[in-house]
Amino acid sequence: MAQDIQRAVIAVLIENESGALARVVGLFSGRGYNIESLTVSAIDATRNLSRITIVTSGTEMVITQIKAQLARLIPVHGVRDLTECGPHVARELALIKVVSKGETRTEGMRIAQAFRAHAVDTTAGSFVFELTGSAEKIDAFVELMQPLGLAEVSRTGIAAIGRGTEVFQSIEESF
Repeated sequence: MAQDIQRAVIAVLIENESGALARVVGLFSGRGYNIESLTVSAIDATRNLSRITIVTSGTEMVITQIKAQLARLIPVHGVRDLTECGPHVARELALIKVVSKGETRTEGMRIAQAFRAHAVDTTAGSFVFELTGSAEKIDAFVELMQPLGLAEVSRTGIAAIGRGTEVFQSIEESF
């Protein structure tokens, strides 16, 4: 019987120190876990904390192991599986360069408008669009730009946060 592979969005509060991110990434690579998306940023200068958002996938047992192993890392202050904690908001930013002229240029602008993408750079032969939304929305936009001259894509990875009044602040609140 094949086990179901599930996707997890995991938030990690970690010391903002040199080597902390390397420990988290090392945990994943050392055990053969895949990281689909990774974002990190300092969030609290007074407590010297950064927040890492990791999107990964695996069986329920693998996801449970990942969370437990993350919680045991020395610089980690908290781990929260946003996919288990109820509704959450997940967004991604992408910059998409399209090189085109004539009709394809016009079609690219029409599609960009429908997706609410903003042209943040324009030359006679190219556009750079900025698009924010779900990973699926960005994937769909990129797919539509492919035949119109898609040249480059740069994506931030997913930033996610729980909905409602609960606040993720420390290890006591971990999964």
